[in-house]
Amino acid sequence: MFEKSRPRTSFTLAAVAVVQFMVSLDLSVVNVGLPEIAAGLGFGAVGLTWVIHAYALSFGGLLLLGGKAADRYGRQRVLLAGLAVFGLASLVGGFAQNPGQLVAARAVQGIGAAALAPAALAVLTATFPSGKERIRAFGVWSAMNAAGGALGVLAGGLLTQYFGWRWVMFISVPMVVVALVLAWRGIARDLVAARGDRPDVAGAVLATGGMMLLVFGVVRTDRYAWTSVTTLGTLAAAVALLIAFVVVEKTTRREPLVRLGLFSNRSVAGANAYNLLVGAAMASAFYFMSLYLQRVLSVGPATTGVMFLPFALGVIAGSVLAVRLGYRAAPRTLMIGGALMTAGGFAWFGQISPSGTFLADVLGPSILASVGFGLCLGPLVATATAGVAPDELGTASGLLNSSRQVGASLGLAALGTAADNRSGPTLTPTTLNDGYALGLTACAMLLLLAVVIAVTVVRRPAPDRP
Repeated sequence: MFEKSRPRTSFTLAAVAVVQFMVSLDLSVVNVGLPEIAAGLGFGAVGLTWVIHAYALSFGGLLLLGGKAADRYGRQRVLLAGLAVFGLASLVGGFAQNPGQLVAARAVQGIGAAALAPAALAVLTATFPSGKERIRAFGVWSAMNAAGGALGVLAGGLLTQYFGWRWVMFISVPMVVVALVLAWRGIARDLVAARGDRPDVAGAVLATGGMMLLVFGVVRTDRYAWTSVTTLGTLAAAVALLIAFVVVEKTTRREPLVRLGLFSNRSVAGANAYNLLVGAAMASAFYFMSLYLQRVLSVGPATTGVMFLPFALGVIAGSVLAVRLGYRAAPRTLMIGGALMTAGGFAWFGQISPSGTFLADVLGPSILASVGFGLCLGPLVATATAGVAPDELGTASGLLNSSRQVGASLGLAALGTAADNRSGPTLTPTTLNDGYALGLTACAMLLLLAVVIAVTVVRRPAPDRP
């Protein structure tokens, strides 16, 4: 299906690493700067949430379409287009003069990310199909993925405090330029064979609409309760659209957006279920720990970012360990071990107290949880793309990114609601601590469920050999 010239793999790996670091960074870098953004542009309390929601909505809703576009029109082409859109939106957002302009820029950023994230992962999978090089490549990818998220908190705090909130948008622009140069030089252009089938437009519309409504319904639970007519109606509409999508995919004579037979691959199905739970736990844990440091321990935003550094370094250490163990242990084994370690770290986090300290309550569990997370990330991606045909790598990558994004949205909304209910209406350091402790303990339970998925669903292939 694809003919490729031999790429310069070092440039390819560097390009994918920069892309993944940038996408992960952008998911967290804005959060710390929200108060300054509100003051600078005159956001109301409700409107400010759309700085986050606009990105999540377009990114989560369009990932499947982005993955399919990479398969149909070429991974390099879609990656370069996504980078250009993302970079321009970042630049425009940094110069925004009113709330509407910034929210629109964030939505367009999400569109660009939905194109480039699955395309980049598909490039990595195709370039390093097996053996020692594949293990190392996924180790680099996993380190950049998690380090970007963790360092985003640090970068957001420092940029906001010392340079102004606009730099949380501008920071992506130089990274886009570097990634464009690396991708142009290092990623081979896909020569896609002519396709006789027309694309399944109806399926694409239903899947995109269903995913967007799902994310939309979940992220608005900060305003509307889970049992409200608004939330239940939105989620019911999302489910109806997704059911209709499945029906269309089973009966269409056109080229489907997602071939349902892909889910008969137990590695693909199991990895995505595992990833949904891990995404829910990690997004929620970042949220709770950031609030614990700032609202319970009264730590400033820049110092909070610094305190996340051990987590970033732990992920990198876990990723290096996964490379070393990957020659002897099956990916499933590393997924199980990594999730158990991370669950242990979050259970430890669940023992936080209002009179706690960074050294006593944060550092130890940060190291344990982050090493575990780094240990399972690379093997997870390898598992999710194992046995997938070359012309479906973009689709499989889009699915994996989608499951993580949906998991993050669902987990954060559900666990955030549970934590708020535990804290109650009277917000003091003690009540807030109780809510965050409950949320972090729930994160540990989600990871234990991920272990069950890895044990019962994911196959146990032989480990890659150098």
